[in-house]
Amino acid sequence: MPISHFLQRVLYVDIDIHHGDGVEEAFYTTDRVMTVSFHKFGDYFPGTGDIRDIGYGKGKYYSLNVPLDDGIDDESYHFLFKPIIGKVMEVFRPGAVVLQCGADSLSGDRLGCFNLSIRGHAECVKYMRSFNMPLLLLGGGGYTIWNVARCWCYETGVALGIEVDDKMPQHEYYEYFGPDYTLHVAPSNMENKNSRHLLEEIQSKLLENLSRLQHAPSVQFQERPPDSDLGEAEEDHDGDETWDPDSDMDVDVECELVPSKVKKEIVEPQLNGLVCISVGY
Repeated sequence: MPISHFLQRVLYVDIDIHHGDGVEEAFYTTDRVMTVSFHKFGDYFPGTGDIRDIGYGKGKYYSLNVPLDDGIDDESYHFLFKPIIGKVMEVFRPGAVVLQCGADSLSGDRLGCFNLSIRGHAECVKYMRSFNMPLLLLGGGGYTIWNVARCWCYETGVALGIEVDDKMPQHEYYEYFGPDYTLHVAPSNMENKNSRHLLEEIQSKLLENLSRLQHAPSVQFQERPPDSDLGEAEEDHDGDETWDPDSDMDVDVECELVPSKVKKEIVEPQLNGLVCISVGY
């Protein structure tokens, strides 16, 4: 069965410290994939991910960027993550979620500047898991490698509903995890430059953008009709101004579209898009 028969909408969430620019760009003009990136913004690689970057054409409002500053801690991060993702799940109603769990957003990362604990980072996995739908977890960045190993070990346990013991078992790389030899690492006392006022402004703006999505994408999701039906539909598009076989950008979502035209237009591109998500890391 083609994957597009049962995955109509996919949500991609990125908690790596860097903006998820590649995935966002790949799906910037479609309403079939929503991208949400929580990242350090400003004088920081790759320098993209402004809150005003929201998608284009049919993809308008289907790209969400959450720009953050240095030192964000667990409480501040979840103040944004949970209400924003909760609203995304409500209005977008994805058939599956891809969560990119970059560990460079942890406290103490060599190239990072956030102050998340491993438990705080994993709380995002736990929250996504609470929606009880297909969830694909991906790795990402992370440059203090022993903390990356700690994080993804713990998050694998969270994904499986298993609480992993904090005491580190003996193994061949045991010495890398000294001097405490424990799974969890405490966050530092670095300054949190994300004021409550700033966080409230970001949350308000993004929830406002999401409020513009009154319904899930307007494509009529049903079984693909037989090829013979598709042929008949193609013969009747001469006078239809919204019909463009090479683009999904000109469709007027308020119009009553012929289902067979819609399905032919989206099936193949969307199948490729889903493959790109699953093998991108």
